[in-house]
Amino acid sequence: MAREAYLVPVVEAQVATLKKKTAVTTSWISIDAKGQSVILDVDKYAIMRRVQVHARDLRILDPMLSYPSTILGREKVIVLNLEHIKAIITAEEVLLRDPYDDNVIPIVAELKRRLPQDNLTCQDQGEEEEEHPSARNDMDTEEENEFPFEFRALEVALEAICSFLDARTRELEIDAYPALDELTSKISSRNLDRVRKLKSAMTRLTNRVQKVRDELEQLLDDDDDMTDLYLSRKLAGACSPVSSFSVPSWYPPSPTIGSKISRTSRASAVTVEEDNDVEELEMLLEAYFMQIDSTLNKLTTLREYIDDTEDYINIQLDNHRNQLIQLELFVSSGTVCLSIYSLVAAIFGMNIPYTWKEGHEYMFKWVVILTGLLCTSTFTSIVSYARHKGLIGS
Repeated sequence: MAREAYLVPVVEAQVATLKKKTAVTTSWISIDAKGQSVILDVDKYAIMRRVQVHARDLRILDPMLSYPSTILGREKVIVLNLEHIKAIITAEEVLLRDPYDDNVIPIVAELKRRLPQDNLTCQDQGEEEEEHPSARNDMDTEEENEFPFEFRALEVALEAICSFLDARTRELEIDAYPALDELTSKISSRNLDRVRKLKSAMTRLTNRVQKVRDELEQLLDDDDDMTDLYLSRKLAGACSPVSSFSVPSWYPPSPTIGSKISRTSRASAVTVEEDNDVEELEMLLEAYFMQIDSTLNKLTTLREYIDDTEDYINIQLDNHRNQLIQLELFVSSGTVCLSIYSLVAAIFGMNIPYTWKEGHEYMFKWVVILTGLLCTSTFTSIVSYARHKGLIGS
């Protein structure tokens, strides 16, 4: 009994250790429009209540599940899954998963640096407005053209993922081209294994880049999907006097939201068609689409170079194979000739009493000569037939 009581805590400890290993991190970081950040250690249900997102959309950001790169526009959020960048963007904050990851730390710093820029500019313009009231109309125009908060956050994410994939591509090019050149100069097992690993890495990286490119291309081809990404516009439309809806209760009060609402309300009051204008976002996506497409072109060029190297290696191997076939043919022809000599020697070496063996010693030299001519003609015939069929070179 004592032994059993001793084993139970050990088993429980092992189970606890296993749970810790398989547990998924629930660390998030919240960055608002002022660049202030807060670490959140909450579960997915708290995140769902905080940003009003469905569980199926939050499942896309689960690192334990394999989902392709995705940019989803929902009613109040943008769900972003780009490689290691797993974020939820609202009209006033960014929730980024795994903030302590080595690849995510630079993105957090970049968001803190770039998100509050326009806010500071607006404050400076407010001070200038008090000093120079005549500049009010110009500032109103600039405010209407201000880049929305969600697009600034989206731009940081797209820039980070495009730069990350481009850096991985450059590293692969630096390793691949010298390895391929070395393989063409010397074919060895070590060089072949090295190129095989590089080709596998290139295939995986190409698939990752292709998924990001396809997602951006899909967004650019659908204006409705791009319209769904205008969170500030939808929020302002819901809060404007034209609409009968009010601000959702799950949005905390923020002075930046109020300014965005007033600006977008003035813009929506001019014409309804501006609500469907996605030129601003289209230009943003087009810029990073061109960048990721350039990265994909680099990988395509590298794949073509690898294919050309494989063709060159196959030609060299075929040449060596033909040389071995030629050598084998010569050896086989020589073996046939020696077999003829052996046959003649065996006939004359048999210890059988025949009358034609006596008094005909002078025939030995003629037998040797005729046998040599027969062997030579046989060898020549075999080589000529092989050349005629293309088995050996001329």
